Amino acid sequence: MAGSSHGHTPAAWTGVIIAFIGFCVSGAFTVMASPLGFCAGMVIVALGGVVGLAMRAAGLGQPKTAHAQPTRAVREAVGVDA
Repeated sequence: MAGSSHGHTPAAWTGVIIAFIGFCVSGAFTVMASPLGFCAGMVIVALGGVVGLAMRAAGLGQPKTAHAQPTRAVREAVGVDA
């Protein structure tokens, strides 16, 4: 993973930060024994996923072709050691 930029996009960071906030809210309300607050935190967690996907759809995520690895034939054709 060190050689790729997996997760280093505004969409990924925003989604994870929102989900982390929701996790903290749920955890706090769990300790306070408040089921309504816990459910609100879980909604925030789900909202983080929705926001991340929406931002990715808007072009702020990593393009799908970024993970493609060249095949052996392509590496040989361009002169890179296989």
